[in-house]
Amino acid sequence: MSTAFLSSWKVRIGLGILALFCLLAVFGPWLAQSLLGLDPRANDTSLIAQPPSGEHLLGTNQFGQDVLAQVIAGARGSMYVGVLGAVVGTAMAILIGVPAGYYGGRVDGALNFLTNLFLVLPALPLILIVTGYLQGTGLTTIALIIGFFGWSGGARTLRAQALSIANRDFVRAMRMLGERGRRLVFAEVLPHLTGLIASMFLHAMIGAVMAEAGLAFLGISDSSAISWGTMIQSAQQQSAVLRGLWWWFVPPGLCIALIGTAAALVNFGVDELANPKLRAARPVRVRKARRPARAGGRAR
Repeated sequence: MSTAFLSSWKVRIGLGILALFCLLAVFGPWLAQSLLGLDPRANDTSLIAQPPSGEHLLGTNQFGQDVLAQVIAGARGSMYVGVLGAVVGTAMAILIGVPAGYYGGRVDGALNFLTNLFLVLPALPLILIVTGYLQGTGLTTIALIIGFFGWSGGARTLRAQALSIANRDFVRAMRMLGERGRRLVFAEVLPHLTGLIASMFLHAMIGAVMAEAGLAFLGISDSSAISWGTMIQSAQQQSAVLRGLWWWFVPPGLCIALIGTAAALVNFGVDELANPKLRAARPVRVRKARRPARAGGRAR
């Protein structure tokens, strides 16, 4: 399965980009300060709004701070919000959607009511209100809020798939043999939903990264933290677009776009793995048969 999953060039490129950003989030601050000698918070008034050069590869911003150091430091903040928000949202979707589809009855009624309630709630305005009320609480709170309001769509999809699996013959047979429901959910139902859950996690991760950037752009974020969203918001406040300081807002925006592109590429591979129709529609390479030697191949 893993070999087939990695055989797609889209998956390999997407995983490579995601791995690069994950490594940048983990080792980026050490790389910037120890190897490159750059401090993302250091102000140099003699180097205000300098374009890219050999000394500062991505230039400096209005406050004399190195943009490359801020992009590296921002990777940790944005990826942290993306991963934590995706973990929270996906875990809630699994905990609510799968039992609702498998058990049915009153359990399905209660959990489905909760899912429908969150589906009709205006998630974005609620995130703005709650985050604005808790302004200054840090990236962890922002990630938790994004994950808390972003699980209902995934739960609805998982409920439908779990309902379909629960009615299959092998699950019914194991139930008649006396297998416990909890074991069936974890050992039989969830493995069949792995591809869908992985796709859901990637979608939630890029959604959380973009939501954090959007909240930061609106000024509803932790201003003391460095992320790609706070960089774009700071550039917007200082009118970087009107002043032509493109090197200030283009790198963080490009990083967000690359994260979204990588998640989409990996998602294509997950879809092909989870959907047999897509897997069967992949072009099959047929090796050409070697032509027989002219001397001995022709019939005499």
